[in-house]
Amino acid sequence: MIIKKAQFVLSNSDYKKCPKPTMPEYAFIGRSNVGKSSLINMLTNNSKLAKTSGKPGKTQLINHFIINDNWYLVDLPGYGYAKVSKSDREKWGKMIYDYITQRENLYNIFVLVDSRIPPQSIDMEFINWLGENGIPFAIIYTKTDKLSKNKVAASIAAFKRELSKDWEELPPQFITSSVTKAGKDDLLSYIEEINKNNS
Repeated sequence: MIIKKAQFVLSNSDYKKCPKPTMPEYAFIGRSNVGKSSLINMLTNNSKLAKTSGKPGKTQLINHFIINDNWYLVDLPGYGYAKVSKSDREKWGKMIYDYITQRENLYNIFVLVDSRIPPQSIDMEFINWLGENGIPFAIIYTKTDKLSKNKVAASIAAFKRELSKDWEELPPQFITSSVTKAGKDDLLSYIEEINKNNS
């Protein structure tokens, strides 16, 4: 798949106000500062599509982008270390929970994991929650250009070992870099395949 057109549609805090669920939807989520905006911009060939920031927690709403006029890419707020109040965190939690569990045209969630750090309990809890709720998802390892190939392999092996404690069959996984564009074709082909199977 080649992305020829990517346009911002709207931002909101309520899944009921999202665009009409007439097209497949793919959501991207991860801990704050995992490189989500950079990855979205890399996938869509548009460095200004998703707002990147040095400050974690910049995305605070559900952001819809329409891709090639036939599917939605959704940028969800990060979880984890953003410096916000407890009440704001709870609001975000409810917003994300409602969106993920109620959005009928959500085909897949991509959970972004920073390849440079050991497995984090917050990522594992979220991944296991998706599994328990039967929500289709895949894992994207980000920032792999910052490590040697051996360190990337070791880091991903550690993550898989952690996953294997709870999962008999591991979810799909993608190794990416927003800098080198590694993983771009694999990810877009994966989305294209799901779209074809559901058309």
